[in-house]
Formats: sequence, structure tokens, C-alpha cells
Amino acid sequence: MTAGAAIAPAPRRGWWARLRKRLRPPRRLTFTRDGRVLFMLALGIGFGAINTGNNLLYLLVGWLCSFIVASGVLSEVTMKGLTVRRRPPARLFAGQPFLMEIAVENGKPSLASFSIEIEDLVGGRPLDKKCYFLKIPAGKTQRTSYRHTFARRGTYTLDGFRIATKFPFGFFRKSRDIDEPTEVLVYPALVPVVRPMPRTESAGDARAARLGRRGEFHGLREWRQGDDRRDVHWKSTARSGRTMVREYEDELMRRVVVCVDNALPAAVRTAVEDGLAPPEIDALERAISVAASLAAAYLDAGWSVALVARGAQVPTSAGRSQLPRILRALALLDTVGDDTPFAAPLPPRTESVLVHPRGVVVAGRPSGAARVVEA
Repeated sequence: MTAGAAIAPAPRRGWWARLRKRLRPPRRLTFTRDGRVLFMLALGIGFGAINTGNNLLYLLVGWLCSFIVASGVLSEVTMKGLTVRRRPPARLFAGQPFLMEIAVENGKPSLASFSIEIEDLVGGRPLDKKCYFLKIPAGKTQRTSYRHTFARRGTYTLDGFRIATKFPFGFFRKSRDIDEPTEVLVYPALVPVVRPMPRTESAGDARAARLGRRGEFHGLREWRQGDDRRDVHWKSTARSGRTMVREYEDELMRRVVVCVDNALPAAVRTAVEDGLAPPEIDALERAISVAASLAAAYLDAGWSVALVARGAQVPTSAGRSQLPRILRALALLDTVGDDTPFAAPLPPRTESVLVHPRGVVVAGRPSGAARVVEA
């Protein structure tokens, strides 16, 4: 079972869904409350005109029908030539509200669009929020945002947009769907945590023969992904033509491995596949959130952090670029059985924290963790 299975993403479209899409009319038309009143009024007056032959009633029916025809024509004109784009925020966290920017461009050279509603579609259904544009001038682009919250981590697919309008009289709501798929990655929720202190008595005194990002100067090496720009040695870079950075001796107190146990018993995974929501799933999600929060706290304090899980690993690194790598790995972390081993053993001389779900009993957890956290 994957992380996406826990958030119940939209199923893949089969042949029936594709056929319905082809047969779907290009426009949807629904009555508003005023529109229903107008339609019933026109229908009643029409029956009266047929029964009595009164020319005044025929004139009144024609006048009401002209409103309906004008509403259809003008609403179609105002919806034409519109291009919709979305811009998700750089980071999305589960349970945390975010603003999704929606931009609408009016490609018509001389006609403005009025009273436009834009809705994002997930699984063919609109989200609970919509964006409203009172007027989009000709050849211009208008922007606004809507607020939304994803409950769980994982990958969500935004299928497209629904453009709707009640222009000009508000009697009908005309809409059409636009396919514009976009995948957004939702990181685990960050929760308050207490960063444990190193096990040694005097932090910063003991050094190892390994290389790291803190300690005494050791030498120069070529730049690697994730290195801090402040460590670039510009003279050597200019002389050699390659980006060279400084290396430092590693301080034991500044390296930590965050280990999260993403295993669940077979009975729990079977229940999830059957559409149930056992409490062990919530415990696992809390454990993943705690692991993400610990990694963020350590990185914010200047530590080098590695992530180890069953079937997943992020190598040790530090700096701002390490946190997105860890958050992405945790957002896509699969739920596996206890027969799946951890991707790497815990280093014996490095600070380590093991996070596992509270109340979940599985086999194969690593030994030698400096601290164990139940989430």
C-alpha cells in the first residue's frame, strides 16, 4: 500500500469514463432560482396564450423568450477566449491551509468577460472553493487565489477547471470544463517537537576522522549537490575552472539519523485496501509527521541529517536543500510489511532517533538507536 492509497486519490479513468467524457455536452446549463421563476412564468403565459389566442399574451411570451435567447448568446460570448492557469505554492503541508493562485487571461481583442467563476476539479468534482472575477478586460489577465487544505500527505491530481458564468441576467448558470491536469505534492504535517540534545557531555569537543560540514578545516574538494555556497573557495575555483568547496572535520554531535518505521501488520494493510480506516493508519501518519518535524528542527539548528525508512533513504546532508529532499521522501513513503528491511543500518557512532507508530507492533526494527520516539 502506498502513501497515495492512504489519501484515496481519484481512480484511473476506464473506458466507460472516457466514453462519458466524449458524450458529455460541451456546456452545462442549470437554472438559478430567478431562472426557474422566469421559465415557469413563460410556460404559464404560453399556455394561456394558446388557450385564449390573446395577442398581448403572445407578445409577452416572446418578450420572455427573448431574455432566454439573449442570456444564452451573451453568456457564450463572455466565456469564449478565456485561458486559465494555476500556480501552486512552493510547499504544501497536510492539514495546513494554503493559497492557490488562479490566473485568467481574456484572449478576446475587444470584448470583456463578466461574472466569471473558476473552480478547480479533483476527480471530476469541484473543490469546495471557487474564484470569482467580476470583469476581465479584453486582452488582460486577472489573478486571485482560493484557500484550501489537504488532509493527508501524498500526491494529488488537479484534473482541470470549470468555467461558469451567470451573465447577463442571472437566470441560468452556464459552465464548461477544461482539462488542465497538475500534480501537487503534499508534505507531511509539521508538529511541535523537542530536539534531543547530543549524548556526549560536552558538545563540539569530540571529532571523527570523517568529513563533514563543521569543525576544523580539512581540505578542498569539488562541489556536490547540496553544498553550502558559503563554503565555495573562489580562488581555487578561478584557478582550476571547477567549483571547489572547503571540507571540514566532522563533529559527532552535529550528525543525526532520523529513522521512521513505516511498517504495518498484514491485517491492517488488508483493512485499508478494503476501504476501512483503522487507527494504526493515523498512528503511522503521526509518526511520519514527527519524523519530518525532527528533521526540520535538526536542520534549522545546523545539523547534518539523514533519513532511513523501510525501502527509502535520504543520504546525510545539511543546508536548506536537504529539507525538501526529506519531506518529499516522507510524502511519498510507502506503507510496507515488516518483512521489508530498513534501507540502511544505524551508524554506531552517530546520533540517531527512531520514530515508530504508537501501539503498532512489528518485527525487524533496528537496534542501537540513541532515542526512541512513539508518535
